[in-house]
Amino acid sequence: MLGVLFAVLTLAPAAFGCGVPVYPPLVSRVVGGENAKPYSWPWQASLQYNSNGKWYHTCGGTLIATNWVLTAAHCISSSRTYRVFLGKYNLAAEEKGSIALSPEKIIVNENWNPDRVADGYDIALIKLSEHVTLSDQIQLACLPPAQSILSSNTACYVTGWGRLQTNGPLPDDLQQGLLLVVDYATCSQPSWWGKTVKSTMVCAGGDGIISSCNGDSGGPLNCQGDDGRWEVHGIVSFGSSLGCNYYRKPSVFTRVSAYNSWIEQVMANN
Repeated sequence: MLGVLFAVLTLAPAAFGCGVPVYPPLVSRVVGGENAKPYSWPWQASLQYNSNGKWYHTCGGTLIATNWVLTAAHCISSSRTYRVFLGKYNLAAEEKGSIALSPEKIIVNENWNPDRVADGYDIALIKLSEHVTLSDQIQLACLPPAQSILSSNTACYVTGWGRLQTNGPLPDDLQQGLLLVVDYATCSQPSWWGKTVKSTMVCAGGDGIISSCNGDSGGPLNCQGDDGRWEVHGIVSFGSSLGCNYYRKPSVFTRVSAYNSWIEQVMANN
């Protein structure tokens, strides 16, 4: 019986763990964003705000626990009323199995300064008003190991409902874009981002073709671990004011692995 029990215990994490979509994403070396396969990024959240009784998508987020969503600090404004939509693919459609939850509380990193985005700390956690039930279309992303650094040219995917290009339209369907990681030594060179980028950030992209854009903020940079699970290595933070996919101005993400202890602390204390 012990043997059987052990088998059940070892299988359990795969069934209810993190980073393993029921509908695996279509991952190819496609350049340029593309429609994601429906529900293939099941931890992707849409952060929405209310204006005159209507809800509008403003940022992305990542479900990392059944009642916690990770997003960017710059997405949060104390004057707005928010909700978190999970299990979504098409924002314009009614989708069975999707759920909208109000935040119980929102915790922005205490060192975040909206006037000094380049300092970093662009990270916030949203505690949901209730635990969500995980399903085929709502799953958790894995956190990366603390302090782990992605090597140059690691292929990751940015996902979100952000603009399709600079000043372009907002899509209804979730988009995904393949971005290659640019290491800190390269990204911090003067001809790239220079001193604007910090070691607590991840740069990805910069080929002038594909990038995150307005509306993707707060969403995940999804990178596959050696064990095949998807980890959220980055939170979309900022891009170039020159345009979304500007050459040598890769998308810049808050590096999640620099904040593992902050995330754990906030979740434990709230």
